[in-house]
Amino acid sequence: MSEPESARFSTNAAAALSYVTFIPAIVFLLTPPYNSSPFVRFHAWQSVFLTIGVFIATFFLSILTIAGLLFGAVFVLQISRLAWYIWPMLWAVCVVQALSGKHFKLPILGDLAERQVSL
Repeated sequence: MSEPESARFSTNAAAALSYVTFIPAIVFLLTPPYNSSPFVRFHAWQSVFLTIGVFIATFFLSILTIAGLLFGAVFVLQISRLAWYIWPMLWAVCVVQALSGKHFKLPILGDLAERQVSL
């Protein structure tokens, strides 16, 4: 991928940094030259959607965990614990794929991100 001359980060680095939190993702979506790169925009949007998805899932898992504690459902606690191991691994996979220059697409969220890039 060709790098714009005014860019501080390579497109791969900018795409990977988008996954650190949603803040760099939004910055890259709003600032040139990154907002003109479909690769950076895709990963930034996917990061934003992943953050929203994790927030929603965490909310529901918290409710299930509280219900599990109240009713003694140990399996709910196991599901919640498993989810907390999966999120960081998922983010790490996204970061590594973006650094490698790959168009790694998460199910559902990747399709939403592609739609945003093509607008």
